[in-house]
Amino acid sequence: MQLELLDTKHWVTRQELANALFDYIEAFYNPIRRHSRIGMLSPVQYELAHTAAERAA
Repeated sequence: MQLELLDTKHWVTRQELANALFDYIEAFYNPIRRHSRIGMLSPVQYELAHTAAERAA
């Protein structure tokens, strides 16, 4: 996060930084992070796999 977000810009206000952190975590990091509870898949991969399986059934 330091290299990908924090070091890329000078943050004028704390609110601007807080919004950027929220966007980074919710829109970028969480969708691609692998989870052990769902077979080490990312949430996006899990949804795609289960949506495809439901269509095939």
